[in-house]
Amino acid sequence: MKRTRTGRRPYALLCVLVLLAATSASEAAAGDGPGPLGVTVAAPATARTVRVGALFDRPGGDLAGGHFCTASVVRSPHRDLVVTAAHCLAGRDAPYFAPGYRDGKAPYGMWKVERVFLPAGWREGQADDEDSDVAFAVLAGQGDGQEVEDVVGGNRFVTGSVTGAGVVTVTGYPDAAETPLACSNRPVARSATQQRIDCPDFAGGTSGSPWVNGSGDVVGVLGGHEQGGATADVSYSVVLGGGAGALYREAAADP
Repeated sequence: MKRTRTGRRPYALLCVLVLLAATSASEAAAGDGPGPLGVTVAAPATARTVRVGALFDRPGGDLAGGHFCTASVVRSPHRDLVVTAAHCLAGRDAPYFAPGYRDGKAPYGMWKVERVFLPAGWREGQADDEDSDVAFAVLAGQGDGQEVEDVVGGNRFVTGSVTGAGVVTVTGYPDAAETPLACSNRPVARSATQQRIDCPDFAGGTSGSPWVNGSGDVVGVLGGHEQGGATADVSYSVVLGGGAGALYREAAADP
């Protein structure tokens, strides 16, 4: 998971102070597109943000405090696909995805992970392969013929974007929060294979958070270097290239 030097309780207090200080105008700007850059706020519930959800090890009961990573719905032919970080799914046994999760409730249902698609390095147990820290999961349907994308929609998964070509919005669920946080900023290159973004308070649990540009494209997934970052204020993503594209096509073609 994304590591942080901040404990759960101090982070929760800091988060409250940040949210109280943020204006409603800042919330709308950071959640819906470019606005005050580098400011983390509570993500408003919009058609875009409900495509982002939390991952759980259990399907129901008291959900509060039980999520461990973030994932988001991406468009696919079978309308059943989410993207997250590989380190979130490696070694996990059939977790559940709750899109639009807030305050202990899953308003759009709990969707069971049916199949996981990991890069080769992660399938072979190489958990330090930070340059391929992206994974996909096919979700089981709800039994009424609807798939997750039918319910909340999905963003396009796009590879080959130039790092820093535009502002992106990162949305995710810290372990110590029961509502998602969002922050907009311009990524910068860390290396040829890694990109970074400066956004405060993205602590453990935000691994897998999508980096979405102004066109609604996922151009990054929080993870990669240091499994997303050793502090809560700097986060990383793999530069999405040919390997990520091939893995997406494999997962999207799954019958």
